[in-house]
Amino acid sequence: MTNYKELGLVNSRELFAKAIKGGYAIPAFNFNNMEQLQAIVSACVETKSPVILQVSSGARKYANQTLLRYMAQGAVEYAKELGLNIPIVLHLDHGDTFELCKSCIEYGFSSVMIDGSHHDYNKNVELTAQVVEYAHKFDVTVEGELGVLAGIEDDVKAEQHTYTQPEEVEDFVKKTGVDSLAISIGTSHGAFKFKPGQKPEIRLDILSEIEQRIPGFPIVLHGASSVPQDIVAEINQYGGKLKDSIGIPEDQLRAAAKSAVCKINIDSDGRLAMTAGVRKVFIEHPEEFDPRKYLGPARDKLKQLYMHKVTNVLGSDNKA
Repeated sequence: MTNYKELGLVNSRELFAKAIKGGYAIPAFNFNNMEQLQAIVSACVETKSPVILQVSSGARKYANQTLLRYMAQGAVEYAKELGLNIPIVLHLDHGDTFELCKSCIEYGFSSVMIDGSHHDYNKNVELTAQVVEYAHKFDVTVEGELGVLAGIEDDVKAEQHTYTQPEEVEDFVKKTGVDSLAISIGTSHGAFKFKPGQKPEIRLDILSEIEQRIPGFPIVLHGASSVPQDIVAEINQYGGKLKDSIGIPEDQLRAAAKSAVCKINIDSDGRLAMTAGVRKVFIEHPEEFDPRKYLGPARDKLKQLYMHKVTNVLGSDNKA
């Protein structure tokens, strides 16, 4: 077994406490490969932000669990090389079984999410409590989930959106012992969230009631990509065929980040930025075949996007 502290990682407990007190949210960026990791770390070092590196079950299979362990350790050393030892968390996104969470903990993850939201309430409580009991033996923090987000992202799929019931959260937190709670208040997974003409809206009223029931408790938002229209247009300009879609307005996310929401997940926006960068190179330089020549620009575009998110949306800049 490898404990995350051997890799130079931290868990999320202290980061979340500071975020709630300071009125900002920690960026939780998903990654699958080296270029994404480089962009995330360099963006957060330059903005002096703590960061949560997120790995889904699908990403873990794609990148290999052993390589991921050393990529996370490399991220810590890379940040130091860039000039600032920022706090870095390695987090399992949407773990759906106890066995998966256990394996990630044993491979050096400092935080895991057990998503039992597809089960009934009692089974969700039971499964989450089981993961918490194991994780806390190794000082690994655990995120649970109540409510269901619509949309598709990796292995997570749901057609219907179910808002989190505020009356359940206090009981859930007490019975499970989780360190943070992902809630459903209007965000959505994937790049195809809302059609033009629709008005995406985060239910800040539900968030407010949840805060009243569990004051000072760390809240997490999934599916918080904004689907930047300029990036979508650029993808389509360079041969893409993305259908029209809009995401959550960034001003609503900033409002949420000023409350008890202390972790905001962003994945699809990063995928869009990388795709735009790659497509642009292939159209403008169709003779190109060196991966460095198209993945490098994609990495740079992702970095600029994430610097914007940190500074203008999450407010976590200068908080490392």
